[in-house]
Parts: sequence; structure tokens; C-alpha cells
Amino acid sequence: MRSPKEDPETGAAPTLRAWLAEGPFALAMSSGFFSFFAHAGFLAALEREGLRPSRTSGSSAGALVTGLWAGGMQSAHIADELTRLERRDFWDPAPGAGLLAGRLFRARIRELVSGRTFEQCRVPAAVSVFDVRARMTRVRARGDLADAICASCAFPGLFHPVRIEGRAYLDGGVADRPGLAGMPPDAPRVLFHHIASRSPWRRTPPAPPTRPGMLTVVLDDLPRSGPFKLDQGRRALEIARDKALLALDRPVTDGVLRV
Repeated sequence: MRSPKEDPETGAAPTLRAWLAEGPFALAMSSGFFSFFAHAGFLAALEREGLRPSRTSGSSAGALVTGLWAGGMQSAHIADELTRLERRDFWDPAPGAGLLAGRLFRARIRELVSGRTFEQCRVPAAVSVFDVRARMTRVRARGDLADAICASCAFPGLFHPVRIEGRAYLDGGVADRPGLAGMPPDAPRVLFHHIASRSPWRRTPPAPPTRPGMLTVVLDDLPRSGPFKLDQGRRALEIARDKALLALDRPVTDGVLRV
């Protein structure tokens, strides 16, 4: 990240709020299973304070939240939808390469984005998906928005792969956990909301990725959610929103801000 501009009078480092207000910024959000709750809380805090990104990218949980927002939903509406989420709303077991067919999930996402394409989004948006046959990340930034979001959220073993134009896709976090593949390399100011990995087989979580012009925010100690712990997801949303508001008034001294 470029050096933050110090206050000319006090010499103090700028706050996150001041850094974001310096000019247009892009927003990237990482994967993280059911961490869309935390992402929604984070985005709700930004939008409440009038801080809206000029473009977005994301993987999996991050693709869900950034995709819905770019597709026209206000962050408060996204938060309300997730707060009301029940397992029966997406739980449709069926034989196949995954526990859930994903039909309920796709129908709900399609309803929320009202059939929009990427070309109709209010800001440029991109989501990462994993091409099963090619075994590599693909970036979806054109065509049907709902299909791309659902493909990026097709967690292996939980959802069946999503087919788009004859190809099968899985969760974008398989090979692009940060959700940065769709962020142009020349994007000068990127705010990255990083969900730290808490996999039990890792002794220490990997460090957040870095790149020129990017400021990473990590909200620590958020409750872990999942299809059988949606109540923890609702708590994570509220805590993330509160922590994000605190983060906005913290000084930015390097490329990573932890709260």
C-alpha cells in the first residue's frame, strides 16, 4: 500500500475513514464458508457512513455479498435477508456431486438480483469461480450475475457444481481464497475485507495477501457459522458491523488494520 497521507498539522496517521474518503476505492471480499454474514455487516457499516466502493470483486461468501450489492441491493437489505435466513431456505438434498442440489439457493439469488447481468450492475463487478475441468480459477465479469454468484458459492461437497455455458464450476475460494483475481492489477486503491482461515488443521492462519495500493481489514474473533449454526452467523453480522465502525476511526499505519 502506498504511504498514507499524514495530517499536515498533527503529523498523525490518517484514519481508515479518512483514507477511504481520499478518493474512489474498490472493495474485495474473501471466501470463508458462511462468512457472508461478516461481510454483510462490514459492508453495512461502510454504506451507513456514506462510503461506497467504485468497483467490487469477491470469492464465495465475498462474491455473494459484493455481487448482491453491485446488482442493486442496499447493504441493509442484504443484512436483513441474511438475518432472516433459515436452513430450509437452501436445504435441498439430492444425489450428485455434493449434498445439496442448489436449486433453492439459485432461485433465491435470481430473485434478489432481479435477473440482472454484470453489464447492468451499478459498479463494475467480478466474481471468482473454479473451473472443474480446467482445474483453475476463472473470473466472471460478464453475463448472468445470479449464475456466477451461485457458482462462486458452490462449496465442494455441500453443493452440486453449477453449470454455465456447458462448463461445471465450483466455489471460487478453491483456488482464489482472497477473491482478488477479478480485481484489476492497476486498481490504485483497494479495500480488502479478509476472513482469516480458522481451519483446525492449520496451527497458524496464513497471513493476509498484500499488493500495492491495498489496505486489508481483519476483524478478529468473529463467531463461526455454518448451515447448522445460523444463529452464530447472525451474531457475526452484528459484531462485524460494530467492529467495522470502530475500524473506520482507527489510524492506518501500514497495509493491515486489525480490530
